[in-house]
Amino acid sequence: MGQKNNRAKHVRWQSHFGQGSRLLIFSLVLIAAAGQSFAQVVAADQTQSAPLTITLQDALQRARQNDPQFRSVITDLGVAREDRVQARAGLLPNVSYNNSFIYTQGTGPLPVNCQSTTAGCPTSRFIANNGVHEYISQANAHEALSLTNVADYRRSSALLAQARAKAEVATRGLVVSVTQAYYGLVVAQRKYANTQRAAAEAARFLDISQKLEAGGEVAHADALKAHIQSQQQQRDLQEAQIAMERSRLDLAVLLFPDFNQNFTVVDDLQTPEPLPSFAEVEAAGKKSNPDLRAALAAYQASRHEVTAAWGGLLPSLSLDYFYGIDSNQFAIRTDGVRNVGYSTVATLQIPIFSWGSDRSKLKQAELRRDQAHVELNFAQKQLLSHLRQFYSEAETARSEMESLASSAEMAAESMRLTTMRYQAGESTVLEVVDAQNTLTQARNAYDDGQSRYKVAIANLQTLTGNF
Repeated sequence: MGQKNNRAKHVRWQSHFGQGSRLLIFSLVLIAAAGQSFAQVVAADQTQSAPLTITLQDALQRARQNDPQFRSVITDLGVAREDRVQARAGLLPNVSYNNSFIYTQGTGPLPVNCQSTTAGCPTSRFIANNGVHEYISQANAHEALSLTNVADYRRSSALLAQARAKAEVATRGLVVSVTQAYYGLVVAQRKYANTQRAAAEAARFLDISQKLEAGGEVAHADALKAHIQSQQQQRDLQEAQIAMERSRLDLAVLLFPDFNQNFTVVDDLQTPEPLPSFAEVEAAGKKSNPDLRAALAAYQASRHEVTAAWGGLLPSLSLDYFYGIDSNQFAIRTDGVRNVGYSTVATLQIPIFSWGSDRSKLKQAELRRDQAHVELNFAQKQLLSHLRQFYSEAETARSEMESLASSAEMAAESMRLTTMRYQAGESTVLEVVDAQNTLTQARNAYDDGQSRYKVAIANLQTLTGNF
């Protein structure tokens, strides 16, 4: 009896040990899987935390792929290119192969006068068809010649040139938009850094004023004014951070197909590009201005539209060449006669009366041509006006940068000297606060001036292209 109990205990112990080992193994597997998942999450976080560094050229390339308005213009260019292909195909012969079978109800038993001879007696009820059974298997080469077709092809070529010019306009306009957003973020980051320094300087000045007040060297009003200035700088810091985040969002919308803010931009405002002379800019604008090319192409397209409208009032010619079978039996030979042959049809269509619709189309085309000519003249005058305006803007921004840099340096020196004089009891707290605000304004103005020159150059290059 005791041996039986021992064996039962031993079996129960083995059962518990087996269950425990299984639970232990299962727990180890879960821990290993969790560790692997955690490692993957950490690796993903590390990958995500690495920001993408973007230059201005990278930003332009990304914007060309993601901006919907720019892509719409590129799509219009592709459509215009295919329109010209179709118009050119309308001038060339086209070949098709037609197969058909025509069944026509027969006449039934022939009358008495047709039983002796079938000459002149019909075999089918419809005289337009050639018999009860008619098989047609023919290749057809068709060519249509008219003034309208030629004018439509030339018009499509002019519209393609206009679409190319508009695509160039959109490309240069996108450069301006991206440049503004790109350097807007750069300047916002600089202003945030300027505000951080101003906040640190205000906190340092607050500490100085509090120590001087504790030593009985300044009044309590000075410490209060320093405290107010420090609070104002903290508020300005928050506003600068909001402006920086807003600029980052504006640029992210232009650059990425998804909502991605994990990127940094390269600050290259310290290296402004040179500005050529106005004579060089004017020559480049007259030679390669896309707005002028678009207006000229639109005028040419309107002239070809007038020619096409005239084509509706003139005769048109079409030629058809058929080769194959048109027989009552689907066979190459029937009773020794070869069924394969050819036929040619030439058609001259002369318009006579259309209730004035062709004349109305001609009038519409002439009105559009006159409007396009007015727009071309306006584009020429507008080009000269914008050239002078944009060049003056770029020249002024360029000349002001040296002055703005000097002002920022002098404001920093004034801030340092005013703080030292205050510590020596030779200046008031208002002078220190004014020096702090002047320094921040001078730094921000210098950053704005550098960005202004970059945007002015981009605006000027919309008229001239790169230089």
